[in-house]
Amino acid sequence: MQAILAVTFPFFALVLLGYLAVQRGYLPESAIPGLNGFVLFFALPCMLFRFGASMPFAQLIDPVLIAIWGGGAALMVLFTIAITLRFTPGGPGVSMKDAAFGALVAAFPNSGFMGFPLLIGLLGEKTAGPLIGCILIDIVFTSSLCLALAQLRPASETATQHGVLAPFGRALRGALSNPLPWAIALGAIVAATSLPLPGPVKEIVRMLGDSATPVALFTIGAVLWRAQQHAHSRTPLREFLPVALVKLFVHPLLVLSGGVVAN
Repeated sequence: MQAILAVTFPFFALVLLGYLAVQRGYLPESAIPGLNGFVLFFALPCMLFRFGASMPFAQLIDPVLIAIWGGGAALMVLFTIAITLRFTPGGPGVSMKDAAFGALVAAFPNSGFMGFPLLIGLLGEKTAGPLIGCILIDIVFTSSLCLALAQLRPASETATQHGVLAPFGRALRGALSNPLPWAIALGAIVAATSLPLPGPVKEIVRMLGDSATPVALFTIGAVLWRAQQHAHSRTPLREFLPVALVKLFVHPLLVLSGGVVAN
């Protein structure tokens, strides 16, 4: 327990520092998008690139892992949407858009900003390969599926929307504009070709990659403060409880059962 606390305490302390920094006015709220942009477009891609370039391709793209994680994510999305909509014609419920975003919350983990650095700190760099594979599934498949479902229109409107597949195409293009999959792919290419980076470039990548974890955690704290300040109303328990239960219990059980079957 002490060893776990020694690793996790600094992580959550950085989140608290980010929260307090904005609360006390040391960091202006207007700086939060800049911190997010730094992590997403500079620091985190460099960290993923460095891990991708340092391990065999087979550890990055494991078909069994992809099948388990992707299948679990798909079941999570469909199950969350089903229990959110309640499938009662004329009865109480939410729109497909809200249900799809709820499914995204339930199925999409905070792998990049929190999960990746925390699990590597706890379990070592051997976990980087499976985590990178999971991040690819989350960004390219899970987020695209949920965003596409959120854009679906009733059948009477689809004729003007270039068919039912148009939302999936738009969502996939959005996922491919994310720099993280490209950073992983570039790292895998460097690993496969054994091309060494020039010394100064390698040092820049190292410095930016090392900054990803502290800045990401600090930013999470700042975002939590901002979310609290801009919350004008509380969501009724009956509306977010299904998503919370699915995220906390169903998702871990799906992944665990898939791992047991695979082994």
